[in-house]
Amino acid sequence: MGKFLAGMIVICALAAGIGIYYLQIYAFYEPVAATGSDDVQMTVMATGQPEPILYEDFQAIDATSSPIRYRACFTTTMSQAMMSETYQPYDNAVPLEAPGWFDCFDAGEIGTALTDGQALAFMGTENITYGVDRIVAILPDGRGFVWHQINHCGELVFDGQPTPEDCPEPPESN
Repeated sequence: MGKFLAGMIVICALAAGIGIYYLQIYAFYEPVAATGSDDVQMTVMATGQPEPILYEDFQAIDATSSPIRYRACFTTTMSQAMMSETYQPYDNAVPLEAPGWFDCFDAGEIGTALTDGQALAFMGTENITYGVDRIVAILPDGRGFVWHQINHCGELVFDGQPTPEDCPEPPESN
């Protein structure tokens, strides 16, 4: 009887582990349907407003379980020089890991390119949801990547601290 109970515990633990892995990596992500015109936007320095850029080969995933699970890949023919003169740069961009099955988005490669100065990061949309910015990074070969990153307002407010003076008031929670 002891061996049977021990075996059942091992089987239950294994099933729970597989279930948790599946939920974290696959279950909550959904493909994002491309509109073909405004899937990739960057904030223009002159106006402070996000505007669509030229892009192709857009693919993205998102999950409603967290505001920072958005990841996208695309290509653009726009040059980094032109973009750096037109769009608002984003300091301290840190790409977040994507599930392994979304293989166009390699956070390690993007992060290294940003650190080396080969990739440029731009503000996509500030406060796409409260405390979260949409970041766009462009490599010299025209590959582009988009992800959501918690901004300084979100870091403090989500941590339970008072809203800083330079931040908008957070929305009322239900």
